[in-house]
Amino acid sequence: MATSGAVTGWLRELTGAEYGTLVAEAAAVAPGAEGLLMLPYFAGERTPLFDPDARGLVLGLTLRHGRGHLYRAALEGTAFGVRHNLEAMAEAGGAPSRLVAVGGGARELWTRIVSDVTGRPQQVPRHTVGAAYGDAFLAAVGTGRAAEPDIAEWNPVEQVVEPEPEVHEGYGELYRLYRELYPATREAAHALARRQRDDG
Repeated sequence: MATSGAVTGWLRELTGAEYGTLVAEAAAVAPGAEGLLMLPYFAGERTPLFDPDARGLVLGLTLRHGRGHLYRAALEGTAFGVRHNLEAMAEAGGAPSRLVAVGGGARELWTRIVSDVTGRPQQVPRHTVGAAYGDAFLAAVGTGRAAEPDIAEWNPVEQVVEPEPEVHEGYGELYRLYRELYPATREAAHALARRQRDDG
C-alpha cells in the first residue's frame, strides 16, 4: 500500500487535532463510520492495484459527519486495503500464516479495526517500531549473531487482537463497496491525475 500512516498524518495536520483526540473521536463512531467510505489512494496505489494514478476518495460525506468519522473512515479504508492485499496474496498462493501489527498500525483502535475487517487475529509484539527493528534482526541473522527462531526472544508477542465476528460480518457490505469504487472511478481518477501533473 502506498499510504496508510501518511493519510492519518494528513488528517491530523488538516484538522489541527492531536492523534489522541482523533483516535478518541473515531473510537466513539460505530464501525462503518455512519456510511462514510474512504479509498486511501492519496499517493496512487501500489499492491495490489499497481496504479500510480489512483486517487483518494471520500464517499458518503454529509453535514452530520465530523473529523472522528473521517479519521475512522481513514482507518477502515486502510484496513480494507489490508484485506484486499491478503486476498491477492491468497490468490497468488502466498497467504500469510499470521498478521503482525507494527508501526502506527499497532495502535489499539487500528489493530481492532484491521482484525475486524480482515476477520484475522493480529499479533502485537513488544517492540512495534516496524521496519528498522526487522532490519536489525535480519542483519543479526545475516552476520551469524542470531538465528531465525530467535525472533521470539528478540520481540515476543505481547497481545493478540481477535476479530469480533459480528463486526466482521457487518464490514462485509462496506468491503464490497470499497472493492467496487476503484474500478468505478478509475477513469475519472486518471483524468484528475493528468490534470494535477499539468498544473503541478
